[in-house]
Amino acid sequence: MTDPARPSPDTLLLEAQREGRGRLKVFLGASPGVGKTYDMLRAAQAAKASGVDVVVGIVETHGRRETQALLDGLEVLPRRTLDYRGRTLGELDTDALIARKPKLALIDELAHSNVPGSRHVKRWQDVEDVLAAGIDVLATLNVQHLESLNDVVLRITGVRVRETLPDTVLERADEIELVDLPPEELLRRLDEGKVYLGEQAQRAREGFFSRGNLTALRELAMRAAAERIDQQMLAYRQRHAVSEPWPARERLLVCVGGKAIDRSLIRNAARLADTRGIAWIAVHVIDSRAHRLPNEAKDRIAETLRMAEALGGEAVTIPGENVAAEVLGYARSRNVTQIVVGQSNPVRAGWRRRRSLAHALLRSGAPFDITVVPTRNDACDASNTRDPIAAERWRWQDHITGLALVTLATLVGLFVDRWIGLENLALLYLVAVLVSAVRAGPLPAIVTSVVAACSLDFFFTEPRYTLNLQRHEDVLTLAVFLIVAVLMGRLGGQLRSQMQALRKTARRNANLSDFARRVAGALGRDEVARIIAEHVQATLDLPCVAVIERPAEALRPAARRGIGPDYQFRETDRAAAHWCWDHRQPAGYSTQTLPTSQWLFVPMATAQRVVGLLGLHLHERRRPPSAGQRRLLDALADQAAVALERVMLSAEIGDQRVNSQGEELRAALLSSVSHDLRTPLASILGAATSLQTQNERLSADDRSALLDTIVEESERLNRFVQNLLDMTRLGYGRIEARREWCDLREIAGRARNRLRRELSGRDVPIDSAGDLPLAWCDPLLLEQALVNVIDNAAKYSPAGSPIEIALGTQSQWLLLRVRDHGPGVPAADREKIFDMFHRVQSQDHTAPGTGLGLAICRGLLAAQDGQVRALAPAEGRGAVIEMRLPRKTPPQVRDD
Repeated sequence: MTDPARPSPDTLLLEAQREGRGRLKVFLGASPGVGKTYDMLRAAQAAKASGVDVVVGIVETHGRRETQALLDGLEVLPRRTLDYRGRTLGELDTDALIARKPKLALIDELAHSNVPGSRHVKRWQDVEDVLAAGIDVLATLNVQHLESLNDVVLRITGVRVRETLPDTVLERADEIELVDLPPEELLRRLDEGKVYLGEQAQRAREGFFSRGNLTALRELAMRAAAERIDQQMLAYRQRHAVSEPWPARERLLVCVGGKAIDRSLIRNAARLADTRGIAWIAVHVIDSRAHRLPNEAKDRIAETLRMAEALGGEAVTIPGENVAAEVLGYARSRNVTQIVVGQSNPVRAGWRRRRSLAHALLRSGAPFDITVVPTRNDACDASNTRDPIAAERWRWQDHITGLALVTLATLVGLFVDRWIGLENLALLYLVAVLVSAVRAGPLPAIVTSVVAACSLDFFFTEPRYTLNLQRHEDVLTLAVFLIVAVLMGRLGGQLRSQMQALRKTARRNANLSDFARRVAGALGRDEVARIIAEHVQATLDLPCVAVIERPAEALRPAARRGIGPDYQFRETDRAAAHWCWDHRQPAGYSTQTLPTSQWLFVPMATAQRVVGLLGLHLHERRRPPSAGQRRLLDALADQAAVALERVMLSAEIGDQRVNSQGEELRAALLSSVSHDLRTPLASILGAATSLQTQNERLSADDRSALLDTIVEESERLNRFVQNLLDMTRLGYGRIEARREWCDLREIAGRARNRLRRELSGRDVPIDSAGDLPLAWCDPLLLEQALVNVIDNAAKYSPAGSPIEIALGTQSQWLLLRVRDHGPGVPAADREKIFDMFHRVQSQDHTAPGTGLGLAICRGLLAAQDGQVRALAPAEGRGAVIEMRLPRKTPPQVRDD
């Protein structure tokens, strides 16, 4: 527990972090027109009059003359101009302001959204940079721009405020000045044109600036300022180690244990807080022995804390061993003024009353109003009134272990008695007591300490083998031994409980870490759901399901553990899941919504949406989850929600990428196919029409030319259709190479002959180096690939220029190279030209076509374990397309 007489380390650390930063003062108002900018300028004029270096970073006067007049005499920093949608707009020049580095800067409209192209999206982010540079800032803000109040303002005014800022910006402000104006005065200013002008003022009068809206916004502004001032007061008290509560704002604290009377105690505290209109907190102190509480007590604590939250209070669980000290320390840290505590047996005297929490708080002399709420014995049964924290479980095995340890210490003592004294023998028994405390707990350790004292007296003090004592020093030794043994027993028992609690916490943290690691590596929603179900079932030992689809007519979990695949959910179960998904709140067993369901459903939700449900089957256990289990369940649900949303976003991005690629492919296909189909069809149609309508007028040479055109364009169209078919077959993996031993010279010759019309007027030599080995390939596929390459070279080279075909070998490859004398392929496009629909663009030449030829060529070569690539020519212009096939040795032919 933190010493109340010492300053809070967190507060001191926060103060140290603020060293070197500028101070931020915010002028907070309920709505536009209350005079925030006016008061800010008046404060700036006063600061300048006292010798402070003041610079106006940016101030919006909105045409108000009295506000504009206050700018006289102040240095105004030129704005940074940005072009946006054809307009020139001015924004805060943050760099110039930091370079100027005045003592005080004025920055209006803290929640303003900057013009696109600025360094930051929001102006408050610019203010953060200015503060970090050590410059004090005066800024203005309307309460409706706070992010946490966005929905509240929408319900009040019917207007969704688009420009918002995080509440933490206001929380980090060093000073807040509330600029308040009664609604009547503000409406009068609006009518006088001091807020808006012309039609804008009339629209505001009819909509946002109604008397009811302004009154509600005024209350919100006052509350925001009051909460910030309360936080500043708490920080001051912590910084200066003020232990006495300051009743500037009343706050009530109620202590919650594991008794049945706590529910009535919570009701009393809620009534007190509601009557006085103050905030209240329900606090439960959990010590190292809490894990040994009976399930009934754990359930009562969880139900009581949930009840406190339902009644409008704040539920808090804090660790500690001394309940009274922890409650008082927490009350000081929260500036609590009144503590409410229950007392089940107010008339009972004796040691049990002196040990009660109420008595400890009253005896502490703390400066709090302590209210003790008595409860009669008939309000609950004996099992409920018994203090579960003080109760210890009797196990005879633990006491036998303690007796065995004392016996062992006695035997060792009898053996070494002749060499060591009584004081040293007592240490042997202390070891036995300590071991018993660590292994069994405080109660067996106390019993062990009493038995050890008797054994020490009986076996090792004079007269021996009796319980009589003759020497006074032996009495003192035994008395000290007994006191030390009892203290060691209690401390050892506490140590054991703390070790068990730490092991449980470490095991839970390790499970959470393992869970986070597994879900982070999951690739699909079903895999995430399976991991969630497995982990929850293993951690809580309860049947569970993970639902990732919104429940409709039936509940279909994506993963289930602890229940069979034939398990049938009841209608109430489905309704609870449906309500949980729609309302983002737990539903089902142990909740206020559909509690007759056998399942408890918890939403796995992010800020944007619900991504799934986590269901626990609690009906057979017949008790709700404890507070610790609920916190663990909420943590698991949050982590699972993040993992599910990550997987869903990845899938959505993948779908969008596929759709985008499909749209690009469709557009390219339509664009290319329209040209490659329309051009030959138009030529064929024109030639056929001429033959049909003007056949008698045409000469024999003209008719022959038209027929040649029809044949040529038909072959061109046939090649294009064949390319499309080949591309489809390649896409579906249906091209199978039928290999045989082939002569590359013969294949090159056939390919050249198929393109004789396209190659008319060109010199196309075939150069083969020496004795060229046979190729193990599919001759038809290789010929088609070579035709595509030669046709591509003809398209991209000047008419009449030669195209060279070279055949050769290189290491383990057979080479076919086609070189043209065109502009060549840029280095950046040498790999892209083998993609579908890619065509090299140049300033002076763009060949028509789909760009399928080389893509098909790569597919045809790949089907034969070959490769194709584009090379730069060794000299001169042009491009070189090289096709390579694996070189294999032909089988030997025997002469019979």
